[in-house]
Parts: sequence; structure tokens; C-alpha cells
Amino acid sequence: MPTLDELCTAHLRLTRIRATDLDDLVRMHGDPRVMATLGGLRSATDTARFLDEQLAHWDEHGWGLWVVRDPAAARFVGRAGLRHVIVGGRPEVEVAYALLPEFWGRGLATELARESVRVGFTELHRPDLVCYTQPANHASRRVMEKAGFRYERDVVHAGLPHVVYRQTAPAWCAVGGR
Repeated sequence: MPTLDELCTAHLRLTRIRATDLDDLVRMHGDPRVMATLGGLRSATDTARFLDEQLAHWDEHGWGLWVVRDPAAARFVGRAGLRHVIVGGRPEVEVAYALLPEFWGRGLATELARESVRVGFTELHRPDLVCYTQPANHASRRVMEKAGFRYERDVVHAGLPHVVYRQTAPAWCAVGGR
């Protein structure tokens, strides 16, 4: 498998999450607009724990979440990628994305979701992938749909209602891998 430590999309640079990304993640996890649908604000200690979990995921699997930057200015945009999760009592591989508010509404979350799907199916050979969010998060649901995911079911996750969307490798291939 080729290294997934660093990738580029049309507008973004994705790099393997590292311990040195803590300050950017603390800033993002402390923004109430970002965290309103991601489980609430996280303290610096909680974010450090989150970062440790993501570093361990990379060490165990050779892939995980990336830190996303604007390649021209090296400015922190957010985080995105793939990770193992338990959703609705089932083990899944999630396509995850979270951006700072100043980058919302530009199609970047869809770009990140599509790249994560591509990696999941072409590099990791996953049979399927999921996304999930709270039902009222219409922006994220629209990203999921644009990236080819389809609504599957309602679940309770982290004590809150969520909707799960799924995409399969055959469905992705059927539309030309886009």
C-alpha cells in the first residue's frame, strides 16, 4: 500500500495528524460553531486525548485522520480522513471531516469527503464506508450526499440521535468513482 501520510486535492494539502498539530486542534475543538454537532466543546486536555487516539490509530492501521491545510499559505483548515468507529453498536470505517467556519460554504468538505472515499475504496479496499451526524446538521448531510453516501438508518450515538449514511464500493464504482 502506498503511503497515505501526505496527499493533495485540488485545493488542499492533507498530512498525517501529528503531535505538533495540537494547538490547531485545540483552537478548532474550542470553537462552539465547529463543535455544535461534534459532541460539544473539548478542553485542551480532551483534545490532547483525542489526538493521542488518532496517533495510535495511524500507528495501528497505517491510515487515519489528516490535518488539512491551505497549500498556498499553510493555514490550518481542519481535519478529515478515515477511522475505525463504533456507530449504532456496529464497527464501521467512518469518513470524517471538520473545518473551521471561515472555510465553510466553499465545497471543501465535499472535496475532503470525496478524497477520503477514494482512498477508502482504491487504497484500503474497503467494501463500504459510513458517515454520520446529528439529524439537524443539514450541511453535513448534504456533503455526505454529494460524496455519494445514502441515508441508511437512525441510531443513538454518544447519547444523541444520529443519522447514518453508507456508501459501498460497488455503488462508487458504478458512478465512475466520483
